[in-house]
This record gives sequence, structure tokens and C-alpha cells, in this order.
Amino acid sequence: MPLSETRPSPAGEPAGRLRPRWDPRRQACIPALTTAGNSTPVTLVQALRQADDLLGISGTTAGETVALLEYLLAICYASGTCPATVNDWRDQVHDNRPLTDAADWLDSRPDEHWDLFHPAEPLGQNALLAPYLDEHGTGPAQLVIEHAGDYNQFFDHHHLEHPAPLPADVAFRAMLTQHAYGPGGRARISGKETLGPTLTNLATGRLGARIRVVALGQTLGDTLRLNLMPSDKAPGRFNRTWTVAPQSRRGFLSKPSGRRVDGPADLHTVLGRSILMRPAVTEDGQLAVDRVLVAAGELLEPLPTYHMQDAVYENTANGAAKPLRPSASRAMWREAHALYAAVADRDHGPDLYDRLAKLSGRRLNLWTVGLIAKQTTVVTWVSDTFPFVPGRERDLRYAAERGSLIAEYVASCLSRAAYVAWTVTYPNPKPADKSSQIARFDAGPEHWAHTAEPFHVLLDETTVAQDEVRVDEALVEYAAVLAKAARRFLRNRLDSLPANSRGYQAQAQAIRRLESDLTGTKAPDELKGDRK
Repeated sequence: MPLSETRPSPAGEPAGRLRPRWDPRRQACIPALTTAGNSTPVTLVQALRQADDLLGISGTTAGETVALLEYLLAICYASGTCPATVNDWRDQVHDNRPLTDAADWLDSRPDEHWDLFHPAEPLGQNALLAPYLDEHGTGPAQLVIEHAGDYNQFFDHHHLEHPAPLPADVAFRAMLTQHAYGPGGRARISGKETLGPTLTNLATGRLGARIRVVALGQTLGDTLRLNLMPSDKAPGRFNRTWTVAPQSRRGFLSKPSGRRVDGPADLHTVLGRSILMRPAVTEDGQLAVDRVLVAAGELLEPLPTYHMQDAVYENTANGAAKPLRPSASRAMWREAHALYAAVADRDHGPDLYDRLAKLSGRRLNLWTVGLIAKQTTVVTWVSDTFPFVPGRERDLRYAAERGSLIAEYVASCLSRAAYVAWTVTYPNPKPADKSSQIARFDAGPEHWAHTAEPFHVLLDETTVAQDEVRVDEALVEYAAVLAKAARRFLRNRLDSLPANSRGYQAQAQAIRRLESDLTGTKAPDELKGDRK
């Protein structure tokens, strides 16, 4: 935003001072994909008004994209642009009902309510931190989840002091992502010197510990309508800023109990962090952020299933069900059977999947997103997309379950073949070297990296299969692809063996063991037909 667009200071501030102002309703802040295949930044109002002319939105990361979608959904709820019943939801989806009412509502809100840098009510932020921003704040890198590093921030993090300004639109998107996904840890700010000792306790964001599933439509408008939850109840508060709320927000002198979410607008705008950003103007006259404070935010009561309608559940060791979490060791596609089980089962009550199953005659995609963190350090974002066609739920579940089982079995075959090669190659190994020596011959990593594409092909073929016979044929083809690749991966691993009798013996026995396991009595039926 050019400096010339700043606004006069409000009453109570020194006269003549220009105050920077940035409004996401008027300033382009959402990277959108047009039907022409281009990417263009749009404002919040434009995103809603032109939602059916845009293919979708695309943030810097998958988590940022989800956070933007959550914010647009919250605006739809707050404006009353949401279905009251499941039948109303289905009509809105089938009729491509425009979201212009949400755009009009947003456009008509008071300007001071949507100012990212308002002195008393900054959008999405906590103005109570203002007296401490200059002394205790850091560079804007702390605002971006992927740039902050270890969230135990009492350690010496020199990189957080870097003063390079962050453009206002980037800062706005990073703030929304922090509210939704912020990892747990300790904030850099000193609670004793500021608002209280619990200010430093960073709780994990409401989406930070589970997989979020979004139903993707053909356009942004279609996607928003698909994911709007029907409700005839009040939407609840829209958390515009920390200092304005129906009830007082938590303090920081002691740990508070979690508060109850009072509606979907509240849910999608929970202020999971106390954040305050200091505006700056770059050399080219653009508005940016050069200093931020990030500290503890709101705490919520455990959410009822009503407010987690996209959640996919898995059973724990004690038999209790909990939302599926992203895993650093298991790719998302290996849990696809759980996703399809959520759609195929009809004993969990009305939720997103129950509604999607009613949309006969169309195909859509289920987009899964998660944030992987090791203790307090962010590792990576993970995401994947899975096809869904109403009426094909059980076939998709069956294909996903069998596909995952076949992949697991092939991985175990490669592990056993590696063990055989190890026993021949290292007749007198040191116990401490065993794991690394076996890993030398285990082609499991190559297998898992390769299998994602054939698995998705299997799912795509299942969506168009006309009967169960074709699904079974697709599974046999999938198994053949995996078996052929496994043989190649094992041979590549065994190429490092020495060209002597022991090396030849290890190679021959490992290959023989792999062949025996792939076609033996314990192998899945789909693999037994593969003799190539």
C-alpha cells in the first residue's frame, strides 16, 4: 500500500501525523487462480464476489491456503451466507448460488474494523501488547511458521532479529496461519516483564495436531459452498480483534480454562496467538511489517464432533477414537482407507462426508493437509488429494485398503530380502552395526516413494470402474507395478555387493527370497498372479 494512502490519526493522537492503514477487503492479499490459468492477487471482497470465476486460491504453503479458506468461510457464516439445512446446502451446491451477499456484507463493515494496524483494535491482533512491541518484539520472521525454527524461543535465535520487512499482505496471511496452525512451545517474550507469566505458553493451534480435510470443487465458490456447514443456529462471534469480544478474553497471570466455541464464525476465527505487528514503509512506498510480538493466544475447550465435521478418526491402542494426525513416517496416501471409511460408514451421524455422499452425479476431490512438527520444531507441511464420487464410497474404501495392504506387504518382502543379503554378507557382524548394515540392502525407501503414484492411479481407475470385477483388475495391475519396481529396487541395492562368491551368493539368495515372498501362500491374492 503506497504511503500516500495512509489515513489521518484518530482523535487522541498527535495532530498531523499520518497513520498507516491496511485493509484486506480493499488490498489484494489472496493469491487466486483464474479460469485462464493465471495467478492473480485479489482482495477478500473480490474473492467472494468473483468466487465462481476463480478456480481456487493458492497460498505459499498448504497450511496458508487452508487458513485463507477458513477465513472466507468465517465471513460467509458471519454474514448469514450459509445453509440452514442439509437440503438447503444441497440446493446451494447444485445451483451454484453466488456468494455476493457475503461480499456485500463484508464491503459494508466499518473501515476501522478492518484495519490491520488500528491502534486500539488491530485486525486479528492483541493491542494489549503495544507497550512492549518496540522493546520485546523481533523481526517479522517470527510470524511465519516455517521461518521461526524451534518454538522453544527462549533459546538464542539470532535469525529472528533480522529486520527485513514483510509485505503487509504476506504478514496478514502468516498471521491467519499462526492462529490456525501455530505449534506449541515457549514464546520469546518475557511474561514477567509484560502481561503475565502464562503469556509465554504457546498452545498448539486447533488444526496443528490433526489432518484437515477440504472438499475441493471446480471453482473457489464451489469449494466454499461444499464446506459450509448447515446450521439454523447463530454463527457466533467473528473474532475481529482481541480487545473486542462479547466476553472478556483470557488474561495472562494464570493459566485459564478453555472457552467454549459459540458458533462456526467463532470457530474459524479463533485467535490462537496473541500477535501484534508494527507497520513500516519500504523504500518503494509499500506498507510492510518490520517488528512483531507473538505470544500465547486463546485456549478452547475440547471441540465437539459438531465442530470437527471434516475430521477423520483412527482407533488408538486402548480402542478410543481420535482425529487422524499427520505423520513423518507414513505418507498421507497410506491413510486413505481411513478417509474413505469416513465416507462409506453411516454410523457417525451427519458430517461433511455424510453430505458429500448425497451429491450424486458428480466427482470432487478431498484435499488433506497437516503440519508435522518434531516436539517444538516445525518439520514440514504435508498434503495430498484423493478422488471421491458419491456412490463409489465402498469401492474406493476397498481399493484403498487393499492397495495399502499390498504396499505394506511388498515393503515387508524387501525387508526380509535385505535381511537375507545381510546374513550372507556379514557372517560375524557387530551388534551395533546391524541396523545400518541391513539398511544398506533394504529398498523400502525407494518402494514407498515410488508407490504413491500407482496408488493414486488405482484410486482414479476405481472412480470410473463400472463393477467390482474392474476394481479387482485394477488392483492386480497395481500389484504388478509394485512387484516389478520392487525387483528393480532390490537389484539396485545389491549392485554394491563385491564381485566374489559371497557377493554372488548374497545377491542370489536375496532375489530368491523376494520372489518366494511375492508369490508365496501368504502373499495377497493380487500379487500371486504376477509372474513377470
